[in-house]
This record gives sequence, structure tokens and C-alpha cells, in this order.
Amino acid sequence: MARVSFREQVLLAREEAIVSSVNRLLAQKGYDGMTVDEVAADVGIAKAVLYKHFPSKEALAAAAMVRVLDRAQARLDELAAAGLNAFERLQAVARWTLEVQLAGEMPSLPAQNSALRAALVADAGYMGKLLGVSEQLGEWITEAQADGDIDAAMPPEVVLYTLFARACDPVLGVLKASGAYTDERIVALLLATCFGGLQSRAAGAAVSRTARARSPGSPVPATRAARGR
Repeated sequence: MARVSFREQVLLAREEAIVSSVNRLLAQKGYDGMTVDEVAADVGIAKAVLYKHFPSKEALAAAAMVRVLDRAQARLDELAAAGLNAFERLQAVARWTLEVQLAGEMPSLPAQNSALRAALVADAGYMGKLLGVSEQLGEWITEAQADGDIDAAMPPEVVLYTLFARACDPVLGVLKASGAYTDERIVALLLATCFGGLQSRAAGAAVSRTARARSPGSPVPATRAARGR
């Protein structure tokens, strides 16, 4: 194993401190609210020194996202070895993203920012990790559909985007700020709306009966909610 010099250790430690600061500030203020000057001041270095590690604000955001994706992949690996079925693994992933948000550790990036989007797409590390996480989740989604736990008529990419949306769910912040719910209750409520929907089971059963009556011979895909599990 190659030996890391003291100078390289210092540079790595500084880079780690920068990414940690960016991650925290993005979670607190969002991309638009965070400034490079603020990051440099938070780490205790000159802005010129910061730019030697990351040439732009977009590069800082990409580094923070790479860290989150590393954490996400580690969580997926744990779940893959946990003996859970696909639906349970997907629920656990959504729970994890909500808990990371509640801990103030989930970067908040704007959905529409051409410079940031271009920087992320150009970052090979970010794109590679994003594709890896997406592919694994996609496999679990199709497995859960085959098991009958997720509507097989739902396009897998829609389910995937719905799971990704939990990582930046604004409802979580609103409920947290209200002070009316514990963190555990907030997570439980958002998981229920994500995986169970808003429709009551009785109403869902009625809709299913109507659909079957209108389309004889066209079975409605069975889901865990419809089966009352």
C-alpha cells in the first residue's frame, strides 16, 4: 500500500472539512443561500485556498452529493444483506432519506439551475454513483412489482423518482417546524403517504370492484395495501 505523505494527509483532511461544511450549509440554507465565502469562513481557510480544492460553487455541491451517494450506497449494501424482501428494502431506503433530512445532513439543491445541472452531469464520480444507486433501486422496484407489493402497471421510473423525491420532501420541514409531531411520527406519516397513498382502504376496495366490473377479465394488480397487509 502506498504511503500517504503528511502533506497529502493535511490536504485530504482539509478537503473533508470543506465537504462537511458544504453538506451542512446546503442542508441548512440550500444551494442558493450558500456562498463560497461562507464555506471558506466556516472551514477557517482563505477562499483562494478553497478554490485549489474545488474550482466553483457547483463543484462544491457535486462533492457534497457524492458523499451522500456514498452513504446511500452503503445503506443499500446493508439492506441487501439484511434478509428483507424488496418492498421492505424500499421502505427502509425511504426511511433512511427522511432520517438523514431530519438530522440536517441532506444537501438541498435547486431542481432548475442550468450551471449546477451541467456541473453534476460532467462530474464522472457523481454520475457513476448516481447510476449505481438508481440501478440497484430499479432492481428492487421490479422485484417488488413481481411480488405484487407495488402496482405492476406503475412505470418503474415513476416509483424511482418518487423515492428520490423523499430525499427533498418539503412536507418534512413543514411538519417539523409545526412542533406538533415527533421525528418518529413525521417519518411514519410520510412513509404511509408514500407507500400506502392517501385513499382509504375501503375506498380503494370500492374502486377496484368498479374497475373489475367495467373490465371483465382484466384483473387489477394486487398490492399489499389492497390485500390489507
